[in-house]
Amino acid sequence: MDIIEENRPRPVSNGVKKVFFVGIGGIGISAIARMMLFEGKEVLGSDMSEGEVTHELKDLGIPVSLGQGFDLIPADTDLIVYTIAIKHYDPALLEQIFASGIPAKSYPEMLHIVTGGKYTIAVSGTHGKTTTTAMIAKILIEAKKDPSVIVGSLLKEYKSNLIVGGGEHFVVEACEYERSFLNIEPKVLVITNIEADHLDYYKDLADIENAFTEMCMQTGSAVVCDPNDPVVRRVIQDLRIEIVDYTKYFDKVPHLAVPGEHNRKDAAAALAVAHYIGIDSAVASAGIAQFTGTWRRLEMKGITKNGVIVYDDYAHHPTEVKASLEALRELYPKGQKKIIIVFQPHLYSRTKALFTEFTTAFNEADAVYFLPIYFAREVPDPTISSEILAEAVAKNVPSARAFASFAEAEQFFAEAGLGQNDILVTMGAGEAYKIGDVFLK
Repeated sequence: MDIIEENRPRPVSNGVKKVFFVGIGGIGISAIARMMLFEGKEVLGSDMSEGEVTHELKDLGIPVSLGQGFDLIPADTDLIVYTIAIKHYDPALLEQIFASGIPAKSYPEMLHIVTGGKYTIAVSGTHGKTTTTAMIAKILIEAKKDPSVIVGSLLKEYKSNLIVGGGEHFVVEACEYERSFLNIEPKVLVITNIEADHLDYYKDLADIENAFTEMCMQTGSAVVCDPNDPVVRRVIQDLRIEIVDYTKYFDKVPHLAVPGEHNRKDAAAALAVAHYIGIDSAVASAGIAQFTGTWRRLEMKGITKNGVIVYDDYAHHPTEVKASLEALRELYPKGQKKIIIVFQPHLYSRTKALFTEFTTAFNEADAVYFLPIYFAREVPDPTISSEILAEAVAKNVPSARAFASFAEAEQFFAEAGLGQNDILVTMGAGEAYKIGDVFLK
């Protein structure tokens, strides 16, 4: 697409020619890597594991080293961009980066740079950020606004988490983890919802509310939210900017290509944003109706030769798990299809803090199988495990059980004899999707 020079996302620096990304496979930071490549810079990076994101980057010509260490960073690098997770799992590397003298920025700091000077629409919330961001982007594209977009997934039409447009609008997914969204100063802020999460960082829900309040205070024009939600109400109570109630747009949501009440709520928020920024309602409605979802958001991966339909979903919080199962039941009512969930808990801290909520989150499933906890940035916690969670979930879904390893899970499903009455859903923010990929092969 043509780029209008004065509306282009702000360049990092004209003096920066080579940029190295630590943790380049992250869904957010990889968007910045794409942007730097678009600007004509030499881009390279490293990550601890390969995946669809790193494969996409390699296809663009970006060299990606497997592993981690300061020795992977060329001496002539002009800028290092790093994932904020490294201060948890490799603080020594971060110290080396800071001591090297090479300019370094975190991914959230880069968001501040690239969105500066744009009409930024930031989408925040515990759930629904990715879908709402993508829906707003779809509307703006259909309205010929030529937006720039950074989303925490891959947009199906572009097979990318980045769109660089020539218009004034920049739509960005704003994550609250470690208050990283405070690096963005939006004109319009969307709050989809606020619940307890990321309790490895936040002390409690009140601490999370404080972060959202601070985010609202640095928003320039409007907050789009559900002001009737008691948690959201506390966050916005002292604001002096416009509050746009997205619940008033529920009756304007057209029939969607994606199922689930949670998607209809996200669509209402997107329509509220569209109305606020002056987009014709018919154009906005048409854009929403054409939205077909994003990568790893209840994404149908394929059908096996035996007729098993395989889905993959990013849900990793109890509320998200419930919402995804309810959406699946819209498509496959009980008694018609058997829904089999392969879930990988994400983080010891989240599994422990939300344990009670997890025990009932899978009630709409016919069977639930748990993979070992994906602990990412955390050290192992022997007081919580997938086996402990499976035992508790089995009180509501009797078939629940845990696998000791991925290999055990793969062997089980190879011999399970699933057929055309079965729906297999891999679920979680970690690597559960690999089970589905192996099963499809």
